[in-house]
Amino acid sequence: MRSLCSFVLVVLCAISFHGESIAQNVLDGVYVKEHYPTRKVIPYTHLREADVMWSTRIWRKLDLREKINQPLYYPTQPIKNRRSLTQVIIEAVREGSLTAYDPLDDEFTMTLTKAEIERKLNFIDTQYIESPDPPYDLQMTVVEEAFDPANVKEIRLKEDWFFDRQKSVLDVRIIGIQPVADNIDRNTGEVRGTTPMFWVYFPEARNIFASAEVFNRQNDAERRTMEDIFWKRMFGSYIYKEKNVYDRLISDYMLNGIDQLLEAEKIKEDIFILEHDLWEY
Repeated sequence: MRSLCSFVLVVLCAISFHGESIAQNVLDGVYVKEHYPTRKVIPYTHLREADVMWSTRIWRKLDLREKINQPLYYPTQPIKNRRSLTQVIIEAVREGSLTAYDPLDDEFTMTLTKAEIERKLNFIDTQYIESPDPPYDLQMTVVEEAFDPANVKEIRLKEDWFFDRQKSVLDVRIIGIQPVADNIDRNTGEVRGTTPMFWVYFPEARNIFASAEVFNRQNDAERRTMEDIFWKRMFGSYIYKEKNVYDRLISDYMLNGIDQLLEAEKIKEDIFILEHDLWEY
């Protein structure tokens, strides 16, 4: 009887092990994806100060609700092959692959500690909750709520535009990236403004973005990466600040929303005209 039980146990273990092996070897697709997980960034070409004939600094806002930017916003919950831009940044900051800087310091001089980062990513409060046992009195309970990346609907970019006279091209390089979260009232659920989370040094994030896939509406076999999106400027944005002697935002001297958009378009047009006027036909 004991030998029979041992034989049955061995058979069950073998079946279980075989089932686990089959489950682990299931391929969700028709081929193994090897290209995107091993993608490397295209290094910036060397730039000398003497080659920069003209430059300006621009700050932009990306509204992730715009259709062109939605590949950076979705999925709101991680799936097997894809995560949103905010999820990628938060995971890298938490594991230490990216350095988070103070949200008011876009010069990357003040880093945030792990405790400060966690306070931004976890909401902790105390509430009085009725006890499930008699006499059903109210007890103070600590409630912890994790940050929802779907609340980030705005991304800010800091970038430098410059004319390289060695190559005779107008070029741009992104310097920093900042997620901006909706400030949601915990009692009513209403959005009451926005809260900048932290700045991330973009060149440090490029290696992480290079292996983060984004959805391609035209061809699922030719998915791009987040690095491709920023490198090829495949996003929609508008300018909210240009470097100036007063260090002020466009909204500081253009109070009307339409006027702010027109001023942003004027700054973009001035950059285009500058490049155009450098050439003679």
